[in-house]
Amino acid sequence: MTRVLLVDDEAPIIELVRGYLEREGMEVIEAADGGIGLELIRERAPDVVVLDVMLPGVDGFEVLRRAREFSDAYVIMLTARAEEVDRIVGLSVGADDYLVKPFSPRELVARVKALLRRPRPVRQTGDGGVIDRGDLVIDTGRRRVTVDGARIALTTIEFDLLLALAAEPGIVLGRQRLLDRVWGIDFVGDDHIVDVHLGNLRRKLGEDAATPRFIETVRGVGYRLHEDERR
Repeated sequence: MTRVLLVDDEAPIIELVRGYLEREGMEVIEAADGGIGLELIRERAPDVVVLDVMLPGVDGFEVLRRAREFSDAYVIMLTARAEEVDRIVGLSVGADDYLVKPFSPRELVARVKALLRRPRPVRQTGDGGVIDRGDLVIDTGRRRVTVDGARIALTTIEFDLLLALAAEPGIVLGRQRLLDRVWGIDFVGDDHIVDVHLGNLRRKLGEDAATPRFIETVRGVGYRLHEDERR
């Protein structure tokens, strides 16, 4: 059963949307503030999060930014403003879609269904071997990554992005190529989602943007994993 988390402090909206989603056979959980919403994303692992921008406590943008550290859930942002800047900020921190209030519950349901039709990230398994670059070790079979001997917790997308880059060290891979490798060739959406997840991946790897140890940005082209200098 598809699990949808609604994070909004307006109870009438929650109740209205809940009814429409449940009629489609979806499980609905809810939160009235950003802090609780973030906890539920971690604890209940929803498939889709419908997230209001204006929330008491932690706002929607910050909830999404933190959630993208550990969750690959589809996220639809809700805002009471039609300003383009809200949409840009939302997409820049990893939102998949956007709706302006007031909205039709039927349209929201349609957006949820459209996201669920998108191909899930392709879970690359590799050959069950280990990619050893000294400081960085990728165990493809166990899907584990260590840096300087310390295990790094990655989401499915982050691991698969790293694996895609590691499969061709030194080769620059553009956004579209990474989308094809990780999300699948049928993915339809903003290609800047690659930048969001790669940014989170690099932070987890302890990257310094000025002198990256592992992943280099080639401006206007894409990203590449540094070749192992020992080879």
